[in-house]
Amino acid sequence: MLDQNINISAAIVLYNEEEEELLQAINSFLSSKLTKKLFLVDNSTSKFTNATILNHPDVVYIFNNRNLGFGRANNLVIDSIKDVSEFHLILNPDTKFDPNILDELTTELIKNEDLALITPAIKFPDGTHQYSVRKYPSFFDLIIRKLGVFKSRIHNKEYRDVDLSQPFYPEAVHGSFMLFKTEDFVAVDGFDERYFLYLEDIDICKKIDVLGKKKLFYPKVFVTHALKKESSKKLKLFFYHFSSAIRYFLKWL
Repeated sequence: MLDQNINISAAIVLYNEEEEELLQAINSFLSSKLTKKLFLVDNSTSKFTNATILNHPDVVYIFNNRNLGFGRANNLVIDSIKDVSEFHLILNPDTKFDPNILDELTTELIKNEDLALITPAIKFPDGTHQYSVRKYPSFFDLIIRKLGVFKSRIHNKEYRDVDLSQPFYPEAVHGSFMLFKTEDFVAVDGFDERYFLYLEDIDICKKIDVLGKKKLFYPKVFVTHALKKESSKKLKLFFYHFSSAIRYFLKWL
């Protein structure tokens, strides 16, 4: 439990990260003027050793010494933020942003009591748009996305027929930057820990639906995300993606 109430908490799950890239994400958050606490939840087998960050008064470091998976690692902070922070940010380590966007995003969350989650526009490092909001997938959609076929259907699932310069309520959002009202993140018990990696972001959006709350895509501000697409490059990560898909469809269909 934290010593005092704060505006915003955040969690970054680490797994053998490139330190230079990770520091961009950390400093983006720590530069905010909001009262805050950043949880670095380390799934690596070697400790993060940057003394400047580890000694920062707004940083809590949790070393797991093993890979617990994305959802379970994020959920380790729930007891610490419950009834303490007003907002909670799920942040990828390969993401960076202007810290002032947190003020605008939290203001939007406050405006609408039916809103549980907000996400900004997400861009690639070269400035091009990343299609980070999605309609809920079918199993067929996941297959054709991997194969790169039926592009028109894929584009439809990415809301490419919508004016993405304007805010709207999508079905699901990408897990690289998910800003919750903490009470709602706690109410849905965080991420479903049965997913080791992948689709836990889609799943939590489904749980928000069950809660009777909404998700808002807010493109008036943006973050930059590297999006490495590791599951298409490494067989082990492809297996995690496939097994998560099986769990997702057994749960929701």
